[in-house]
Amino acid sequence: MPLRLSVRALLATGLILLLTAAGLLLVAVRGAAASTPVDKKLSFTCPFPLIGLQKLDVEIKADFDVPKQPGGTLTTSGLNVAVTVPDKASRGLTLVGAATIEGTAAAGVTLANGDAKPLPVKIPLNVAKTSIPPNGTFTTQATGSVPAIKLANAGKTTLTIGDFTTRLTPKKTDGSFTGIGSFTSDCTLDPGQDPVLLSFDLSNSTTTAYDYAVTGKTTIKALGATAPVTGGFGFTGNSAEQTFSGGPALDKAHAEFRLFGFLPGAADLVFTSAGPQTGELTATGFTAHSRFDLALPLVTFFGMPVSGGPDCKTSSPATAELRTGEGFAMASGGTLGGTYTLPPLTGCGAFTGYLSSFVQGDGNTFDLTLTPRALNR
Repeated sequence: MPLRLSVRALLATGLILLLTAAGLLLVAVRGAAASTPVDKKLSFTCPFPLIGLQKLDVEIKADFDVPKQPGGTLTTSGLNVAVTVPDKASRGLTLVGAATIEGTAAAGVTLANGDAKPLPVKIPLNVAKTSIPPNGTFTTQATGSVPAIKLANAGKTTLTIGDFTTRLTPKKTDGSFTGIGSFTSDCTLDPGQDPVLLSFDLSNSTTTAYDYAVTGKTTIKALGATAPVTGGFGFTGNSAEQTFSGGPALDKAHAEFRLFGFLPGAADLVFTSAGPQTGELTATGFTAHSRFDLALPLVTFFGMPVSGGPDCKTSSPATAELRTGEGFAMASGGTLGGTYTLPPLTGCGAFTGYLSSFVQGDGNTFDLTLTPRALNR
């Protein structure tokens, strides 16, 4: 009779370890969640000789990385499954001379990726060799190598726990087998639990390149000057994130003006992008955050140069918030406009302060028209 009880206790222990291995495997298969730690507890029921069905609790921990769009790879790291073995199992294993227990497991999960047919996956795990105390509870750990999984389809993606099988071996202090040898047990997830370990949506994001010819004008309020503008506006948009990178590349412009309403003057204007250009896509158009330096390589009064050179420019970048107008369409183009503030000038020689007072300030505008030169959809 004592031996019979010991065997039952041992089987219970094995069941727990089996569940641990299965739980770990499930975690491994589940893949990953966007750099997010996961800690989930589940219970399984496993049939064992002599002691019948036993319920075991498993805690699964892992860190997951989820791709942002189809074609990316699902990966996992820091995978660990812990099972606490009850006192009854400890005492039973000790009675049959077991000092340690170890084994393997094969657990199954189902991967569903968008419209693709659900894919059953099995992953092998190793149950680490664990010392068994004479009495009281102890915890087993299981680990395994988790392959990366490529997700080809857009849509909802889930990893769902299934059943698992484990094979466990208790051993004596000298490493020899106990009287019960190795045993195998098949376990099922208890009903009423959420079997989904990971769930996320993969958006079918695409990058689209746009290229427009630019015509229009810019007005420098303080100078009272309006200059015709030409050039291009190119960017690459991300449909999933509704953002884009890129912006205007304007040709050198020429402005003519009259100081105090009667003194004739002229200036060349050179707009140069300052740092990354970004923006957001909208339902029908976009908003661009354009950062640029404005240089005045040549300024004349009465036809005579008073300043020149590439160093005559704004002391810091200006920022223009440019928005597409009513009726704009990505395929056919339309209007684009916005305002900007010009910082003080620097590097214009003896006339720097004088010129700066006639250029710097807010209320400056761009009024542009975009015409598609190339559109990849």
